[in-house]
Amino acid sequence: MKIEVKNLVHKYPSGEVALNGISAVFEGTEPIAIIGQNGAGKTTFVKHLNGLLRPSDGEVLINGESVEEHTTAFWSRKIGYVFQNPDNQLFLESVKKEFEFGPKQQGVPKKEIRWRLEKIADLVGLTNKLYVHPFDLNATEKKFCTIGSILMMNPEMIILDEPTCGQDIEGNQRLTKIIASLKANNQLCLTITHDMKFVVENFDQIIVMSKGQILNREKKEIIFSAPDVLKASYVSPPPITRVGQILDLDQPVFNQQDFHRYFEEKRADKKRING
Repeated sequence: MKIEVKNLVHKYPSGEVALNGISAVFEGTEPIAIIGQNGAGKTTFVKHLNGLLRPSDGEVLINGESVEEHTTAFWSRKIGYVFQNPDNQLFLESVKKEFEFGPKQQGVPKKEIRWRLEKIADLVGLTNKLYVHPFDLNATEKKFCTIGSILMMNPEMIILDEPTCGQDIEGNQRLTKIIASLKANNQLCLTITHDMKFVVENFDQIIVMSKGQILNREKKEIIFSAPDVLKASYVSPPPITRVGQILDLDQPVFNQQDFHRYFEEKRADKKRING
């Protein structure tokens, strides 16, 4: 699947411009993170990719076809969206019914639905909660219920809006597993998040937004080596990356392993130079 965004503009009824001429292309399966301060236009932007919002100007093309040619329900077969607040997405009497609803609407055979249900319930950690009412789940479980309901429809792209909100370490580890699973299944994962530690652990490709525009789209090593871009988007690197910057390291580090490896390599280089 290929998504082309051309000079996208979105204006609210008040006249405020939320997106100001964004252009981008999405294809392949490499997970992408979208970062930037609140109000940068991240959610407004991704809601145009499956028709939840329609352009005020410009266009969004999916495999060469304008998103405005079909309904959001049509595009949801290709692009799944997981809302930041799961309460906005859950409406049935059990987790099982939430999971089965989408593929049933798509006409997926019962046997295939049963197979997906077993696989997805395990992936999102809700195998033992299938007959629980979604509103009796805790906040973390609700989030994974909404993720599971979208995964059940097997879209070519899935958009996660702030999936780490309210998550503990175990929840973040499960999200990491889900993102890796999507890539292995040839599905593109696009994720909005403010959690920079989560970003550097799971995404090599990053889009930085500010004031309704894309400031940069690059690999994480380049993004976190560009202080001007980070300052303009009000993004702060992960703590260990900031330590490396304070020490004036000549490359960004994203975890303790990177940190130790950097100094081991420098020590080895010094030994070679000194014979």
